[in-house]
Parts: sequence; C-alpha cells; structure tokens
Amino acid sequence: MKLVIAYIQPAKINAVKQSLYEAGITKMSVTNSLGCGQQGGFHESYRGVDIEVQLLKKVRLEIGVNDDFVKPTIDAIIKGAKTGNIGDGKIFVLDMQECIRIRTGEVGMAAIG
Repeated sequence: MKLVIAYIQPAKINAVKQSLYEAGITKMSVTNSLGCGQQGGFHESYRGVDIEVQLLKKVRLEIGVNDDFVKPTIDAIIKGAKTGNIGDGKIFVLDMQECIRIRTGEVGMAAIG
C-alpha cells in the first residue's frame, strides 16, 4: 500500500481528476495549500507598493492506493497536470503502514478498495 501525495496548480485540478477517473482511480482527498518550489514566487506592485509573494496557491491531492495502482495513479496525475512550465508540481510516494475502513473495520488492502 502506498500514499501518493501530489501538489499541482489549482487550474489543473479538473484535468487531473478527469485523468484519474479515466484510469479507474476515484477515491482521493483534495486540500488547498500554499507553497513554493523552484519558481520561488513573484513580485507585483499594488498602488505603488512593491509586494513579494513567496507562497503560491497549490492543490494537494492525497490518494491511498494498492501497489498495483501506483504507476497508473502517477501517470494520470502527470497527464492531467503537466504543462511543461516551471511550477507544474511534485508527486511524492510514501509507504503506508496501515489503512482501516471505519465503517466496516476492514484493514489493509481491502480497506483501500
């Protein structure tokens, strides 16, 4: 079992969700987050005052998958999120120690579904 965590551009969430659905992955958690990577933020001027924005809006996806679905999940996220420009995002894959479905008490691979 793995936990796939992806940080993507907010404008790409619908494309990523569509790509995941096409790959048969429908269960995910989505949260808004702030961060910066290689692009480091941007400068803008508001009413003559220079403002440096270092934390950019991102969307964080968390998807628990069985080992067979790790590669299709990663491929689907890349397909939906990739623009080829800096700031497309990152994907992290972590080992998941345990998963428990609260409703039924199922554990492990059966709980992920």
